[in-house]
Order: sequence, then C-alpha cells, then structure tokens
Amino acid sequence: MTDTPPPTLPPALLLLGPTASGKTACALAIARRLPVEIISVDSALVYRDMDIGTAKPSAEERAACPHHLIDIVSPEESYSAARFRADAIRLMREINARGRIPLLAGGTMLYFKALRDGLSDLPAANAGLRRAIDETAAAHGWPALHAELARLDPAAAARLEPSDAQRIQRALEIVRLTGRPLAESYARKEDEALPCRLLAMALAPSDRGVLHARIAERFDTMLHSGFVDEVRRLRRTYRLNPEMPSMRCVGYRQAWEYLDGDIGYDELRFKGIAATRQLAKRQLTWQRQFRETWPGLVELDCLRPDLADAVLYTALQLIAA
Repeated sequence: MTDTPPPTLPPALLLLGPTASGKTACALAIARRLPVEIISVDSALVYRDMDIGTAKPSAEERAACPHHLIDIVSPEESYSAARFRADAIRLMREINARGRIPLLAGGTMLYFKALRDGLSDLPAANAGLRRAIDETAAAHGWPALHAELARLDPAAAARLEPSDAQRIQRALEIVRLTGRPLAESYARKEDEALPCRLLAMALAPSDRGVLHARIAERFDTMLHSGFVDEVRRLRRTYRLNPEMPSMRCVGYRQAWEYLDGDIGYDELRFKGIAATRQLAKRQLTWQRQFRETWPGLVELDCLRPDLADAVLYTALQLIAA
C-alpha cells in the first residue's frame, strides 16, 4: 500500500498594487486569455453609487468579465476584512465549481493579508460604542481619545498618530469590548483553510515620481468627470456623516470638506492628490512586507511599456508551475 498524494488545490491568481498602477487593465488582459472571474480586493469598490471617486471599473469593463464584490453595500454601512475573507472564500469555491479561475485584484492590502494569513479573533463593530467614541471626539478631540488609548494600551497608542481618527476609534473599541490589549487580540488567529493556492503578482513603480504624476492626472480626471457632484448626490441620497468608513475613503473626505465650505476648490485638489499619494505610499509599504514574508510573490514594474503582456505571461507561468 502506498499513501495517496494529497490533491493539488486549484489556483487563484492575485494581482495587487498601489493606486494608479494599472491593475484594472492588467486584470482585463488576463481575462482575455484565461477563464477568470475577477474578485475585487478594494474596500471602496464595495459601496454603491461611489463610482467616480473610487475609479470603479466601467460598465463595459465589467461586461467583459464577471466581477464580484463591487456595489454590494450601501455607503451607510461598513465592510470589514472579516467579511471580505468570508466572501472571497465563498466566491473562490463557486468560481472553482464553474471550472474557472479566481483572479483577486485590488489595492486593499489588509484584505490580501487577511485572506492569506487568516483573521485575528476581533469583535465585530459595535455601533453604540462607536457613536459614544465619536461624540467624545467631537467634544474633546481625537488627541484626547489617543491619550485614553495610551492609558489602556500604551503599545497600541504608540503606533498611532493622535489625529488618526479611524484607527484610534477601532483600537479603543476593541480594547473596551475585549478588555485585552490589541496585540493579544490580534494574536488569536482563525484557522479556516483556503480553497485555492494563492499565486501572487505585485505591481510597483521603478520611479515613484511617475506614479505621483499618474495619481494627479487621475484625480484631475475625476474632478472633471463630476466627482464633487457625485459626493453631493451621496449626501442627498443617504444618511451620511464624515466619520463613516465610506466617507473616509481617499478623495471623499476632502470633497466633504469642500462641500461643507471648509476648504476651497484648489485645496480640495491639493489635499485629494496628497491623500492619494499617501495611500500609495502605505500600499507600497505593505508590498515591501509581503516581499519579505510571501514566498513566490512575483513583483513587476508597473511602468514598463509591456506591463499587460508581462502580467499575463507571469500568470501563465505561475499556473503552470
């Protein structure tokens, strides 16, 4: 008797990269040659009616290949890494059952990490507690809440800027709900197995100056395409406030300030481009960590003129290996 070798998991392609690196065009190039379905890995594309400011794939692009996890929640709702992981695993199984290949493409690096490494044992968002934290912040400012976090969990507070509202809110929420430091909560991992082997490709610029120019050009295109009007419609259609996750997305926060009269149009443009550049910097920091901890990840220069062909060739090589 000999042991039967374990079955090889089916492949899932991953395509990650910073904003404006060309992920959408590369994903569609793969879709023209391989039987893929695209799973969006983007914390902003999940929101309905947020199209211009998220650079959501066009109707034509989405018609060319099945897309998932786009337009699935209201801007009034939140969407978490835990929910993404559950949705992505379910979709990978369904796509495999159809005899197709999942292609997970996007720039929300926390979602990629959650998919690969599993999730910490963290409590779900608590709307009442978040409201209480927001009310305290409105009365006393986020530095005061940062100081409270420093008393409860000095290590967590040391990693956050006193103005980092979103992360301070979540850190305080977790510490208050669990009574444990963040590090202890994050150490408690889930064990759910993935249905696919993850074949990862990452896009990165050989010249960040060129990427920054692309970011500025894309933000200007959004403005000229009616981005401010889009945010105006969102404010009229939904019950939103600037602390909601949807309105914390890059660009939307700055457009909200503009519509409130807190900044002018030129400052909207300047702050929106600056915030997008900061987002790209954080995404590339994540990718640098992935390079060090993710065996088999292939990185490609997103500025090369033959990028789409290079990504397709790499995808074929990874699947064949």
